[in-house]
Amino acid sequence: MNAVPGPGAERAELTVRGLIIGIVITLLFTAANVFFGLKAGLTFATSIPAAVISMAILRAMKNATIQENNIVQTVASAAGTLSSIIFVLPGLIIVGWWTGFPFWVSFGICAAGGILGVMYTIPLRRALVTDSDLPYPEGVACAEVLKVGSGEAVEASDSAAVEGGTAGLKAVVVGSIVSAVFYVVIQTKLFASDLAQYFRIGDRGAASGYDFSLSFALFAVGHLVGLWVGVAMLFGAIISWGWAVPHFSLLHPAAGDVADVAQGIWSKYVRFVGAGTIGVAAIWTLLKLVKPVVSGLTSAMAASRVRKAGKGDTLPLTERDMPIGIVGLIVLLCMVPVAYLLGHFSVVSGLASHTSLLVIGGVLFVLILSFLVSTVCGYMAGLIGSSNSPLSGIGILVVIIAALLLVAGVKSDLPADSGKALVAFALFITSVVFAVAAIANNNLQDLKTGQLVNATPWRQQAALVVGVIAGAIVIPPVLDLLNKAYGFLGAPGVDPAHALPAPQAGLISALAQGVIQNNIDWSLIGIGAAIGVGLIVLDAILAGTTKSARLPPLAVGLGMYLPTSTTLMIVVGAIVGWYFDKRADRTPKAEATKQLGVLLASGLIVGESIIGVLVAAIVVFSGKPAPLALVGDSFENASVWIGTIAFVAVTFAMYRWIARLGRNS
Repeated sequence: MNAVPGPGAERAELTVRGLIIGIVITLLFTAANVFFGLKAGLTFATSIPAAVISMAILRAMKNATIQENNIVQTVASAAGTLSSIIFVLPGLIIVGWWTGFPFWVSFGICAAGGILGVMYTIPLRRALVTDSDLPYPEGVACAEVLKVGSGEAVEASDSAAVEGGTAGLKAVVVGSIVSAVFYVVIQTKLFASDLAQYFRIGDRGAASGYDFSLSFALFAVGHLVGLWVGVAMLFGAIISWGWAVPHFSLLHPAAGDVADVAQGIWSKYVRFVGAGTIGVAAIWTLLKLVKPVVSGLTSAMAASRVRKAGKGDTLPLTERDMPIGIVGLIVLLCMVPVAYLLGHFSVVSGLASHTSLLVIGGVLFVLILSFLVSTVCGYMAGLIGSSNSPLSGIGILVVIIAALLLVAGVKSDLPADSGKALVAFALFITSVVFAVAAIANNNLQDLKTGQLVNATPWRQQAALVVGVIAGAIVIPPVLDLLNKAYGFLGAPGVDPAHALPAPQAGLISALAQGVIQNNIDWSLIGIGAAIGVGLIVLDAILAGTTKSARLPPLAVGLGMYLPTSTTLMIVVGAIVGWYFDKRADRTPKAEATKQLGVLLASGLIVGESIIGVLVAAIVVFSGKPAPLALVGDSFENASVWIGTIAFVAVTFAMYRWIARLGRNS
């Protein structure tokens, strides 16, 4: 692969083959991210795995350049971001408004919102990327992968060399195969899906329990988020299941199976406490960003003024953004489908008498709020990385604002039974804004990668639009497939034992219902808010007194809100990943070994998630809830022990192999 040419030289960059490769990777990773996000409440960054895969493909082709490889990962990175729409859109199923995902409506939300996200961040590039000292951790890491893969970085670090070489690709592939095979065996019921126990505490019968999901994808997420995020999630789980569930089960005693009682208490009471904590943590994060965001926005507007006529071609390739006039035109054009979708939804939802107000107000809401959200998300991505940005907190704030505006603006003029329609409208418009936020959260990270490899910004921006459209095509059918196969927790007529948790969608829809129908228990939100304030103070104390120990309030809130079947295995992965990195530090090629661990974890997520989608298709077409089962329920007790032992053994073998691979790379 050719080295980086000078900034003014023409070179292969935005090519047809690059777009095709990027689209194929986008389709696979989007499907995987949709399934995994609904299961775990988290999505995974796809830029680095996409870069490793595309390098392996492009090396077999002639005249490939580092810039062309960058275009491939730029297209594919849309998979890790636009799929975050699952944090809101399934809410329309959960509240009982939709029974499936209409393709063109869902596509319109994803495509219009995603393209707006690309356009809104273009004026911010110079201020927040070129002229900024923000670290952009994922963007810089991806650039190192591309540089070594191109043969440019002769003195690159061991970690980058690993990523660019065959060892990195081997780690991704092996991780994918292992997690996929293990997931299939679980579907046969020879291995149990989790290790769980629920119990009563004390004479008064308080309920609690734990649930370790035997999921390599969840385990891998723990490795990627790191020790202190894992510890914070564990702290949140302890607050919920060590205090809140027992406390509220005493206040609201119920007969029946202890597992059902504990899960019911958590769902009805404790998750709203977690919502209060997440809300306060998100607001605190945003408040800390007000000053830098305002400063960045001001300088961005100054930097994006139209150049004098005839001088545009003198700019080096690395400074050529999509012209601001075209950006403005595309933004206005995107408002046409947004207006149509809002108008159509108003009519079919029984709000036709307020269609004009809802369309005009909705367009202004999307136009203004999504730009502010784009700025915040872009800055947060530069500060802490796209994967760690509190997107769910953004969704919570947006849906509350939307619901309050609907209550203040139209509710009093509508019949008493229109509450459900207003809830659906609040979720619908929040979905559009959230699609903007998701793409903006990633776009500047990609542009940072492009800056470091001398890419042409406007070509990257065009590639992101292609990635958005590809992702928008695949998201609705995958969501529909998963809805038919499993359903979403809390949706009418869905079996909770088999439903996908869809935690953020459930929380956001519950908040919209509570605000509009005025039946939310604000005292639960208040308790969570108080816990959030305490966590903010505690985290500040840790930041001032220790070098590394932190308890990110958002991560604690997520640990409170997510079920233990999700959080506890993430915690295990975080601890094992930390131990692996500590052991790697004692080896001659420490960074190479640690980076191989990251790529292995990425593969574990991708493999299980893609197979999860395929199994969902088999469930739908076969009409059987467990079409791959080889044994019956009588084997359940044995399968728990067999599955747990196998999980531990496979984990040990994988990390031992990856450590040897790191030493020999």
